[in-house]
Amino acid sequence: MQPTDTKEKLKHQFEAELRINILPYWMDKTIDRRNGGFYGALTNDNRIHNEVERSAVLNSRILWTFSTAARLYQDEAYLSTAKWAMQALTQRFWDPKHEGIFWSVDAAGNPVNDRKHVYAQAFSIYGLSAYFQVTHDPQALQLAKRLFELIDRHTYDPQFGGNIECRARDWSRLEDMRLSTIDLNSSKSMNTMLHLLEAFTALHGIWQDDKLTSRFKNLIALFSNTIIDPVSGHQRLFFDDQWRSLSENISYGHDIETSWLLLEAAEASGQPALIDQAKSNAVKMAQVVYEQSLQPDSSILYEAGPGGHKVTDRHWWAHAEAVVGFYNAFEISKKEHFLQASTRVWTYIQDHFVDHKDGDWFKLLRENGSPYFEHYKVSPWECPYHHARMCYEMIRRLGG
Repeated sequence: MQPTDTKEKLKHQFEAELRINILPYWMDKTIDRRNGGFYGALTNDNRIHNEVERSAVLNSRILWTFSTAARLYQDEAYLSTAKWAMQALTQRFWDPKHEGIFWSVDAAGNPVNDRKHVYAQAFSIYGLSAYFQVTHDPQALQLAKRLFELIDRHTYDPQFGGNIECRARDWSRLEDMRLSTIDLNSSKSMNTMLHLLEAFTALHGIWQDDKLTSRFKNLIALFSNTIIDPVSGHQRLFFDDQWRSLSENISYGHDIETSWLLLEAAEASGQPALIDQAKSNAVKMAQVVYEQSLQPDSSILYEAGPGGHKVTDRHWWAHAEAVVGFYNAFEISKKEHFLQASTRVWTYIQDHFVDHKDGDWFKLLRENGSPYFEHYKVSPWECPYHHARMCYEMIRRLGG
């Protein structure tokens, strides 16, 4: 068990990282006061690249991050940033013709990619739910509910369960449904379902609706019974309509992230059987990541391909999720090696990912721990959500 003084020290470290480094960086460096919204991309030395398209994923993750900060700390500066993100989401990313959220827009707010990917709709629900919690703005709840209704009507699979990845602007069938250029073009994916689960967890907390509750519980069961491989403890990543696996790749980062998000969802459902199963999965998945991904230098491998080939670059988000996932496994099992792993990864983050000169974190490191300086610090995918959420979670778990 952790001594009280050690817990207090760790809690202080996470709070300082959140409030002195992460949140001020995103407030000070990323807001586009001239055009509205947030810059498309920033380099590691904070040069603005406004020609880069602005993603709904980045905007909604900023909305979630600062809405959560405003609720926890009652800070007007955090609330102001959340309102700025809310304005951008509703005025730039909302499709007035067919409804739903565009994937990306330019600096002027014109659609660049107008497809309706469930991933972006899910993160918008997630951000809107957090915004409603702090502001009680009825528009936020109304939009979150409308997005749920849209994706349920247009993407839910009544025969096999889960949701189809993506639709065109008018919600018609789309041939290329990939989440990104590195992903498989599949009907369904673990990644999209994970963040839909996250969105349903948040929305379920503010809106009691029978259909939402049903979809929410079914999605929890889908992870436990289909997406997670009971033999390997890894998740299957890509699927056809009937949930047949299409890939042998392993994502250690998503495994450790799912290990604690699935338990959070199960606890929100209030179903003892789902909670017990999620706890068992959380410990098993964390143990597999501990054995196969945690390195001697305390870093985390992100992914492995067929035949055991492992990606050696270190990704910021996987490390943030590992801190929480290992600590979550420690809380369930009381096994000290999980506590040590969480603390070790946090130390590695402070030594290698935190940019002590220019703020926030480097997002991608080489195997030796040195950053790729040419990799964006802020971009359509590089956001404040993973590492800010790590801080929120650890502060809460270490004593509120």
